[in-house]
Amino acid sequence: MSQSSPQRIDTVTTFAHTSPEEHERVARIQLAAAYRLVDYFGWTELIYGHLTYKLPGDESHFLINPYGLNYDEVTASNLVKIDLDGNIIGHSDHPVNYAGFVIHSAIHMAKSVNKCVMHTHTRAGMAVAGTQEGLQQISMMSTAFHDRIAYHDYEGVSLYLDERERLLANLGDKRAMILRNHGILTVGQSIPETFLRLYRLERACQIQVDAGSAGTMAVIPPEVSARSGRDMDAFSERETNEGVGAVEFAALMRKLDKIDTSYRD
Repeated sequence: MSQSSPQRIDTVTTFAHTSPEEHERVARIQLAAAYRLVDYFGWTELIYGHLTYKLPGDESHFLINPYGLNYDEVTASNLVKIDLDGNIIGHSDHPVNYAGFVIHSAIHMAKSVNKCVMHTHTRAGMAVAGTQEGLQQISMMSTAFHDRIAYHDYEGVSLYLDERERLLANLGDKRAMILRNHGILTVGQSIPETFLRLYRLERACQIQVDAGSAGTMAVIPPEVSARSGRDMDAFSERETNEGVGAVEFAALMRKLDKIDTSYRD
């Protein structure tokens, strides 16, 4: 077996012929890698924000980060498995953040294809979330979300379960959301797909903040934005048989492995 083969297995996004145990093993490695990448790109806000993944099975269990750890301390083995009521499944040395549980369980309790949820409090994301206009069509990255982004009004620190229904209703069939006065959120069928979407949304927000400070923003015409968004989707869907985001995420995991492989532990 070649040296790259184990990593190639760990970056797959399709699990049709994979046992639940192997699915969870790979998902833990990928999700831990995603936490390290959020740290690498500087998208953290202390220990807050969450990336979660729903595991296969009827139990509706999902993985979430251990509360109190920095993102660069998250590993495959210390990710916490919880149910839709926030109960820890199995052993964990760490608790979970209740506010994070409320937001993420809203998505995971729905019967949908979306298995992964990523939510961050970045400076650029919160800046755009704090504007009346929201995300503007001013860059190639923003066109990926033309008519594809939802908005949810701020209700506080997400401590009340009744917010889940409203958040889910606002998301609808979209896979990206701006939580007004709060931050950004993406969902997807896999960890690589969701991370690629998060990267593009974060980049779109960064560009918008920079452009707004540089001069008058040049808004892309709706028909051009729509075509650009469709083309970006089509390109991502045909670039690999392993799923959207698989190529990019594999490259990012190789970058991580050159820096620190402890996320795999």
